[in-house]
Amino acid sequence: WPGLSLTLSHCSGVGLALCQRLLEEDGRIHLCIACRNEQKSEATRDLILATHPAAQVSTVEMDLGNLASILRAARELRCRFQRLDFVYLNAGIMPNPHVNFKALWHGLLTGKVLHMLTTAEGIMTQTDRLNGDGLQEVFATNLFGHFMLVRQLQSLLCGNEKPSRLIWTSSSNARESAFSLSDYQHAKGQESYSSSKYATDLTSVVLNRKFNGQGLYSSVVCPGLVMTNMTYGILPIFLWKLLMPIMWLIRFFAKTYTLTPYNGAEAHVWLFKQKPEYLDSLVKYHSCTSGLGRCYVEPRKMDVDEDTAEKFYQKLLELEEQTLEKYRDLLD
Repeated sequence: WPGLSLTLSHCSGVGLALCQRLLEEDGRIHLCIACRNEQKSEATRDLILATHPAAQVSTVEMDLGNLASILRAARELRCRFQRLDFVYLNAGIMPNPHVNFKALWHGLLTGKVLHMLTTAEGIMTQTDRLNGDGLQEVFATNLFGHFMLVRQLQSLLCGNEKPSRLIWTSSSNARESAFSLSDYQHAKGQESYSSSKYATDLTSVVLNRKFNGQGLYSSVVCPGLVMTNMTYGILPIFLWKLLMPIMWLIRFFAKTYTLTPYNGAEAHVWLFKQKPEYLDSLVKYHSCTSGLGRCYVEPRKMDVDEDTAEKFYQKLLELEEQTLEKYRDLLD
């Protein structure tokens, strides 16, 4: 087949829109959807086939917050496929989000409200917890689970005739101030989502340094502010209904208010069509939408320190070694 794309998502929102848009670009690709349970996977597959009945769509069950699930899925994928051309690392969580209305009001008075509304800087906090593997849940699901998967799929991603691509969903909320090497799982803070997305940016930078020579290229995108189940969890539904007309107006001033999953997938699809050798590994590609609804992609240099990225990568390798000790029976 011309290409195989493995998409890790919530099987809704940007992930579903991405699958549909990839098939619009090239109906010959083989899509493999990874979701947390079989029912969601099959439901998503049915939705895709309803609009693209001739598409090749398979599924794999994988919970990015569960290391045993990742190892089982990776083993299954190694048995089923000889290579992967694209891996879209799109799954993510933001548990118990809280809005700091006092900070938002202060931003309004100081003229910083537009910046705060487009990055959530200073106004969004989350309450994290440990998962079943003893890791911070947001770090594990948003970053480490993806990292472990990439490591387990290395044989399908490196040394192929044409380059393989990793495309990570990051965020404009990825901020260095929320991340600490000494607390990279963000156990002591309240901005675990921002920390995990900054860690994503760091990881992508290092992976390019380590693996471009083996034909594996990594990119990060920001889908913008998209109305999905994750977004709707931030505020009560009735507030969103009141705010939506205002948000459509804000888009004339804030191009990252993509709002719909289709628009949010713009950068993901744009990267699907690019030659990775010509991309800048220190750039994040943002999905943008004009006030009149035109979708486009805006490259922005990432605020990442490459020395910090290297040190973080070494910490990830150490954590990988520690965690794999528990799951030797799931390794080949």
